[in-house]
Amino acid sequence: MTHKTKAIILRSIKYGETSLVVTAFTGRFGLQTYLVNGVRASAKKNQHAVCFQPSAILNMEMYHNELKNMHRIKEYEFAHLYQQLFSKVIKNGVALFMVELLYNVLKQPEQNQPLFYFCEDALMHLDEAPAPVTANYPLYFILHLSYFLGFKINEEDAGKQYGYIDLQEGAFAEKQPHHPHFLSGEDVEITTALLQTRLPAELSSLSLNKQKRKHLLLKYLDYYRLHFQNFGQLKTLPVLEEILNN
Repeated sequence: MTHKTKAIILRSIKYGETSLVVTAFTGRFGLQTYLVNGVRASAKKNQHAVCFQPSAILNMEMYHNELKNMHRIKEYEFAHLYQQLFSKVIKNGVALFMVELLYNVLKQPEQNQPLFYFCEDALMHLDEAPAPVTANYPLYFILHLSYFLGFKINEEDAGKQYGYIDLQEGAFAEKQPHHPHFLSGEDVEITTALLQTRLPAELSSLSLNKQKRKHLLLKYLDYYRLHFQNFGQLKTLPVLEEILNN
């Protein structure tokens, strides 16, 4: 029996001479792995393999069996044609960071449509974003993604001008925590602004230098490590840091 769903490609690995093993976040079945036969054959390579680039959004019809760990795709096509995301180095670097982060935090093949819609919308907004928005996009995405994963920093006290954010507790704090996992000073102000950002376009009003973006990104990744076991180093992070410094 076949099923239809949208999917965001997270990772593609060459398999054999002509095939790919693809990890995708699907709207209907959550995180899934697919074997795509013959997609790298010379006659098809240019027109089909491009569909399975990380961050691509596809419409797929697939064979799905709950008893299997790997499934097969019957039909596929782009659900959204990016205008810049694949061709612009900085946007592509940000998108690759986003999907690697997703790959690291999605552990179970469970449906989560609100999360899927958020990720789909985030990638499409990134495609259209001007440079000031793109530069702040990793910070925005990593903070707002945490809401759908169940550990977003509590915003209830954001307006009380508390001087700290306790990353271990995921909450604003009046006093400095008795551990090293916290934000203070300007970091709290910027994080509050990011948490209160509802539309990516609003990121253009947030003026940050490269050093501050890098510092906050590392802090937010530490926040994820506090809440996810075995959250490793992201391979895309050095590339992201390099392109955002140019």
